[in-house]
Amino acid sequence: MLSAFLSPEILLILQVIVVLGAIFIGVRLGGIAIGYAGGIGLVILCLFLGLNPGGITGDKVFIPIDVILIIMSVISAIAAMQVAGGLDYLVHLAEKLLRKNPKYITFLGPTVTYFLTIFAGTGHTAFSALPVIAEVSKEQGIKPSIPLSVSVVSSQIAITASPVSAAVIFMSSENALGGLGVGYLTILAICIPTTFIACMITAFICNLFNTDLSKDAVYQERLKEGLIKFKGQSEFVAKKGAKLSVILFLVGILAIILYASAISDALKWIEKPIVGRDAAIIMFMLTIATLIAFFCKIDTGNVLNASTFKSGMTACICVLGVAWLGTTFVKGNEAGIQNIAGDLLNHYPWMLAVVLFFASTLLYSQAATAKALIPTAILLGVEPTTMVASFAAVSALFVLPTYPTLLAAVQMDDTGSTRIGKYVFNHPFLFPGVLAIGIAVALGFLIAPILI
Repeated sequence: MLSAFLSPEILLILQVIVVLGAIFIGVRLGGIAIGYAGGIGLVILCLFLGLNPGGITGDKVFIPIDVILIIMSVISAIAAMQVAGGLDYLVHLAEKLLRKNPKYITFLGPTVTYFLTIFAGTGHTAFSALPVIAEVSKEQGIKPSIPLSVSVVSSQIAITASPVSAAVIFMSSENALGGLGVGYLTILAICIPTTFIACMITAFICNLFNTDLSKDAVYQERLKEGLIKFKGQSEFVAKKGAKLSVILFLVGILAIILYASAISDALKWIEKPIVGRDAAIIMFMLTIATLIAFFCKIDTGNVLNASTFKSGMTACICVLGVAWLGTTFVKGNEAGIQNIAGDLLNHYPWMLAVVLFFASTLLYSQAATAKALIPTAILLGVEPTTMVASFAAVSALFVLPTYPTLLAAVQMDDTGSTRIGKYVFNHPFLFPGVLAIGIAVALGFLIAPILI
């Protein structure tokens, strides 16, 4: 083991290089490989550089199993709803709303993607809405890049306000803010209004720019070449069990919220619950998936091929690899991190939002970012109000123009107004993303001290 022959300073430097190197390799390979690469980092950190896997207390190894199980159960129910046609039905309703009020596409587009994410707990639901947003914008002579960029950002930020997202579930767990007396409902009460208002203010500001599609040179060139097509409203016939699957999934979400309320310290309707909140979420979601499969008569074999199921299982591996890697490094260097970062965060609490912002650009997952860094913030004595206020900053998945929903928005806009510049970072998602997160964090610092 190399750790026996190295000084503490050299050992720490090597550990940092391994962590960053593993993340870099994962980002370069993309997708599920971010989680894979976490395994490489763990092997080197534990077998060669002397760290315990995830930090060990007695016989307990801290692996993010709770978050992974919740993602699996929630995604299984969402995928069942998708196979039953529920997601298509929701997008159809969204399309009717957008086409009925086309002039307000810059506001309604982000609203649709925001609430789809709130409902489903995954930003990948935006995939289905983006083509409609692009088409309606084009028909109205509005640059699709503006509503599309704000819509993609809204779908990412909404993760921090969804009752069934893995990131929110972790933040309210006993290993995070739940252990500090900040409950599930309190986090939602803060994050839902702050993030939604931030997205709407961002839409308003972006709408002040030049939105006239006819003045876009690339669009005019593509129009002359005959590359622009106007599709109009698509025909839609809902599957037989589509509406029922949506209702059943909604019942599941309401059951989770009601049960979490019943066992919360604020209400204590159930003072000594046999089933904890995390276990209840898993039970309810698996039950809803079963009810959808039974009453909507879906072919359960198709669930494995659903896009939401694939993205959810990818998230599980990413959380396992990256969060475990981050926890291992942090637990192994608690004293040093506390000495270096403790005073800084105590004097400048908003720096936590900056750290979460840049970490999420690499980790590509709100849950993985929260799982990797929030325990460190707790260790450093950061106030719960600061952590809740800064939570929206884990959504900076738009900085590198490689996230799936971002790339989909680019591909779906045949006007060419949604394009990535040759300097990588000069793309239309960066400004609305930074603006929305900045406003959400600022609102969080105003509202969190009132509710906590």
